[in-house]
Amino acid sequence: MANRPFFIPTENKDELVITDEVEFKWFFGFAKIQKQKSILSFHKNISKKFKFNKILEISTKSEDKLGIKLSAFNLKINYKNKEYFLESLFQGSKIFTDQGPHQDIYEKKPIDAKKDERIKRSDLREFSFFGEKFSLDFDFYSWLYLIALNQNKNLTNEILDYQAFTDIEFNPEKSLNCQAYSAALYSSMIKNKILDVNKEYTNDELKNLIPSKKIKNYQQKLI
Repeated sequence: MANRPFFIPTENKDELVITDEVEFKWFFGFAKIQKQKSILSFHKNISKKFKFNKILEISTKSEDKLGIKLSAFNLKINYKNKEYFLESLFQGSKIFTDQGPHQDIYEKKPIDAKKDERIKRSDLREFSFFGEKFSLDFDFYSWLYLIALNQNKNLTNEILDYQAFTDIEFNPEKSLNCQAYSAALYSSMIKNKILDVNKEYTNDELKNLIPSKKIKNYQQKLI
């Protein structure tokens, strides 16, 4: 058995995303089919708890094409007329105590970016996105995610149909950032009219609209 968080967009500006968790049967193994069995068990137990019938797994292991497209391994961001994978931008922007950022990682495929030995450290200090620095108090990951969705409007309307989002690869004991949370945040920001799904935003405009990371209740002990 395993416990994992899932994320619910709300129509409450004071709590844009509700985080809850359920216990479900975990199917061991690295094969995609094993992950999908775990996802099915995960979603079944969420449905039992909340009576939801529209839950989206966001990862490369999703059985839903939308969930695969919304993975940070597949979402791309255009910056100064050049496309980069979201995951590669996030990993390459990390600054540690005595090294980073590593902009060469921007050019890597997501799987290689995440495996780069230079970022496998626990002393993360801040982020630098093409020279612009961000403190750890800023939700840098969700900002990148919102930029990607802002540039891929063909995906955004479908997100609004879902009641909850999951990421089977996310373990809050090992990581702070979660693409399922960021998708739920986007959905909630649209529902609360913080964002307009039909408007094109600049990166700076999105930066100013990102809420404090402190609303992420699953992160409270880590902030």
